[in-house]
Amino acid sequence: MRTTRQLSITLPNEMADTLAERVRSGRYASESEVIRDGLRTLFARDAAVEAWLQDEVATAYDALVADPSRAITGRDLRERLSDRDTGR
Repeated sequence: MRTTRQLSITLPNEMADTLAERVRSGRYASESEVIRDGLRTLFARDAAVEAWLQDEVATAYDALVADPSRAITGRDLRERLSDRDTGR
């Protein structure tokens, strides 16, 4: 049984040119290798975002639901961020 499958994709010219340049530069052996590396990176990023959502965002949401007094208004948030950015 094959462990790979051939696909045909259409890319904008700029992406196709960048893909070809990566191969020409010697960084990759083939265009398929560039695509595989890009997909691995995308899948890793997606997994990291999903973990963050589950571990941090869901936990923060649950804590807020359990104690709504922890909530702040949008105005308060903007002020805190502004104060932080200006070093106050």
